[in-house]
This record gives sequence, C-alpha cells and structure tokens, in this order.
Amino acid sequence: MEVPTEDPRPSGLRSVPSLLLVNTGDGKGKSTAAFGVILRAIAQGWRCAVVQFLKSGDWKAGEEKTAKSMGVDWWALGEGFTWDSKDLGVDEAVARRAWGHARSLIEAAEHRLVVLDEVTYPMNWGWIDSDEVVSVLRGRPKRTSVICTGRDAPEALIAAADTVTEMRSLKHAYESGIVAKKGIDY
Repeated sequence: MEVPTEDPRPSGLRSVPSLLLVNTGDGKGKSTAAFGVILRAIAQGWRCAVVQFLKSGDWKAGEEKTAKSMGVDWWALGEGFTWDSKDLGVDEAVARRAWGHARSLIEAAEHRLVVLDEVTYPMNWGWIDSDEVVSVLRGRPKRTSVICTGRDAPEALIAAADTVTEMRSLKHAYESGIVAKKGIDY
C-alpha cells in the first residue's frame, strides 16, 4: 500500500446539521462503534440518548453504566434474546413500546444524538413498521443525528442513511467455544 500524497476527499464538501448513520453486518462492533460516537458527542457538549431494542434493564453492560455517569439518557427496553423468550408476542409488544419511546425522543428534538441499538431486528421481524421508522428518521429534527445498529439493515434504511458501515466477521471467539467476555463484549 502506498502512502497517500494527495487529498482523497471529494471537492465541494459541505456541512449539514445532522446525520443518519447505520452500523450493520455480521461482525462485532456495531453497537460499540455507536457508543464511541457518543463519547465524541459528549465531548462536544451534546445531549445524547440510547434506546436498546433487545437488551433488557436486567443486563449489566459496562457501556450503560459509564454512559449514564456522563449524563447519557439510556433506556434498555427489550426482552433479551428471542431464543430465551417464553412469549414472542410479549417481546413484540415491548419492541413496539420501545419504538414509540424512541420516536418521541427523536421528535422532541432535545437530544443532538440518539442511538437506536439493535433496531434492525424488530424492523426485519415486522414487529415495528420499517416504513414508519425510515419516515421518522428522514423527517427527524434538523439538529438530531441518529445511529441505527443491527444486522441485516433493511434496504430502505440503508437508502435513507448518510453513512452506512458494514462490520464483517472474519473470525469470532464463539466459533472456538469462547463465551462473551466481561469488559470486552459487555
């Protein structure tokens, strides 16, 4: 690989008041990358919020504890892994309520950054209306940026986004029989 000696950026770059980002793919790091952007936003004095669509309030994730200590508004509104569910109908209802909460947060325009963690799953399962989600995200308040995470981002979400990053798994510890590691995975 050669060292770049010419500016690779396109000409005519402009500033916009907000962005819609999507972190998708089968690799690790989608949520972690979004939480990294929260650190940047906090450093700029932005008010931030996270709505988690699968993780429940019973989970003890390090990023939640740290983010809350820095003033991030955080809601873990999910029911957990679907394969552990006793009633997927309950999980679906919970996801719908989570979307209602997320929508009201976005439309209230009180946060400069809102992360919709693992929102692609209920979108793909038909638990929340993908067209409605995309419409709300396209019509978001002028200064509210949103990051959506999760595998298999719907095409309409990808089309609406300003930036889409696909995390690709090359190797995963689970494949070697290694469980999730505190401090690394949660």
